[in-house]
Amino acid sequence: MKRIALALIVILTVSCKDKENTTETIQESQIIKKETMKKVLFVLTSHEDLGNTGEKTGFWIEEFAAPYYELADKGVEITIASPNGGQPPIDPKSADPSSATEDTKRFNGDATLQQKLANTVKLADINEADYDAVFYPGGHGPLWDLVSDKNSISLIESFYTNNKPVAFVCHAPAVLKNVKVSGEYLVKGKKVTGFTNEEEEAVGLTKVVPFLLEDALKANGAAYSKGENWAPYAVEDGLLITGQNPASSKLVAQKLLEQLKK
Repeated sequence: MKRIALALIVILTVSCKDKENTTETIQESQIIKKETMKKVLFVLTSHEDLGNTGEKTGFWIEEFAAPYYELADKGVEITIASPNGGQPPIDPKSADPSSATEDTKRFNGDATLQQKLANTVKLADINEADYDAVFYPGGHGPLWDLVSDKNSISLIESFYTNNKPVAFVCHAPAVLKNVKVSGEYLVKGKKVTGFTNEEEEAVGLTKVVPFLLEDALKANGAAYSKGENWAPYAVEDGLLITGQNPASSKLVAQKLLEQLKK
């Protein structure tokens, strides 16, 4: 009997130790995974007025949702920031059923992401050193606030000079308008794209926006190119990744993901 009891004690002791070792291994694995997980900062506009039209603007849902899920589904940790913090304005036209995509439908049913979106971090509180890359979704809003936002300009310069990818889609490349590196416009001599003059004319906002994105990029010396209107088109030049329109959102995210793997 004593031998049986002793054997049981030994078995239980070994079992407990194995369990402890397994738990420690899992915890260590989770820590390593957390440390190696790539972190990307998403920057959204806080501007909601479409010029003097009396209509509303903001960020375009597809340009946020498609890249967000493309990256998050691959294990990328994403922080969302905006100049004012809190809930950034959504362009109401991007929420129209006619603009729906699989990603926007997923977003509409994603209470967790919507809660995260309602609590964006203030851009002034962001430290570039905490992230591996930055992504700017578009919408017309950035043309009014992020273009001249000192925190945004400084962050982009910091990401770029520290060899971290910077990505922009649709109207978001406009935020590069005042970004300089070593005294020169960042886009000077770089291959870029963005919402075309023809696409702006097609949506009837040529006379409403403060400037035309295509013209601004060219004026700063960029090697601007474009694909067909409304078709996916993205350009990569070193750390700089740009996409032409909403349909290019996922393509830009895919290019960013490839850079993060390097």
